[in-house]
Amino acid sequence: MTIRLIAAAALLITGTANAGVPFFNVTCPGNLDVHADEGGPVFINGKETKLRKFNNDYYEAKGAGVTLSISVNPDSSSPVRPA
Repeated sequence: MTIRLIAAAALLITGTANAGVPFFNVTCPGNLDVHADEGGPVFINGKETKLRKFNNDYYEAKGAGVTLSISVNPDSSSPVRPA
């Protein structure tokens, strides 16, 4: 079973000049520790995921039976919001 999580509310935004996923560290429900280096890759609980880029503002990372939807705010607005 794949769990779909929205990681957009917890991303650290680096701006629109970056064509890759931004650097971030978050903990998602279900004890999922998610880490991304600027430009990728994305890791779930220390294991690298398969990263798919849809456009400069939206990515999906799949691994460990989980799909993370990663959305980047193009205006660099507040990167962290309560879930």
